[in-house]
Amino acid sequence: MPFFKSFKPSPKQLSKLIANQNAVALLIVLLAAKLLLDDTIKWPLLIAIPVITYIVSYLTSYQALNQFIYNKIKLIYKTIHSLKAPVKSKPIKIDMDKQVIEEVEEEVISWAKTFTDEISTLKDMEEYRREFIGNVSHELKTPIFNIQGYLHTLLDGGMDDPNINYKYLMQAANNTERMANIVADLGYISKFEAGKLQLEMVQYDIVQLVEDVLEDSQLNAKEKNITLKLKNENQIPVMVYADIESIRRVLVNLISNSIKYGKIDGRTLISFYDLDDNVLIEVSDNGKGIEQEHLPRLFERFYRVDKGRSRTQGGTGLGLAIVKHILEAHLQTINVRSNTEVGSTFGFTLKKGK
Repeated sequence: MPFFKSFKPSPKQLSKLIANQNAVALLIVLLAAKLLLDDTIKWPLLIAIPVITYIVSYLTSYQALNQFIYNKIKLIYKTIHSLKAPVKSKPIKIDMDKQVIEEVEEEVISWAKTFTDEISTLKDMEEYRREFIGNVSHELKTPIFNIQGYLHTLLDGGMDDPNINYKYLMQAANNTERMANIVADLGYISKFEAGKLQLEMVQYDIVQLVEDVLEDSQLNAKEKNITLKLKNENQIPVMVYADIESIRRVLVNLISNSIKYGKIDGRTLISFYDLDDNVLIEVSDNGKGIEQEHLPRLFERFYRVDKGRSRTQGGTGLGLAIVKHILEAHLQTINVRSNTEVGSTFGFTLKKGK
């Protein structure tokens, strides 16, 4: 039994085996007949008949196996490759010297695995799509309901009340601006994903760009008495090769987040590290920090660690997703380290300039 399990002949070997069996069986019959009938059967005939039988059996079985295997394999290939073969399609070539069935079996197993992986990926994408649509709906629903409430109040007589008309109009305008920002950020991400936004790669001093962003952020930082500074105050120029405006957007987002979620009397520190071909820029704060369970999903669209608080503090929920897209477009990466009540550090790399 072990021998037969390990014996896996090719179609050509199987044809030879069938032909041998038929020829040997006929030879035995002829030998027996010669012994019984003596000289009636001559030796040349005794040799010629088995040889002819072998050739005919081999050719017949070879052709039959070839046609049988071809029909089966054609059906299998049409199934696994989702092909509709034309009437005059080129026949599938079968190498009868190889173990065709085993090769097809391996390919079917490979196809099944690929098909399963594709289904799994499609399910994940479908889940992501549902979650994304739900998030967009939720993010837009809040400002829309707010605007409706303010406008209906004004229409119901609030316009005649000087104590609320200006206030409600301002609130409606703020919510409209928030919706516009969400739509603009979604459009920005979509253009990045579609490859429609071209980066203008130039060499410049990233330290100078950081100092400009810190200068623009001083007013927001002052409200919470947060100190914004470089790790080395006398930092020498650090040249990078990147798109200025998109990296400015990255820095504005990371620094504004460090202020938004930082603690009163806290600090935001910007550091630069030489990584041979790249430069690592880190934005660190000593704020409330982020729980470890949130870190893997932090760069997803609309993902918020503290949903209620995040919305009251403004923002579209797309900032870190945009940051990730910008750096991926630069073929660079971003990561985050954080501990609750200790603070967070966001680090990203850029190609070093000359």
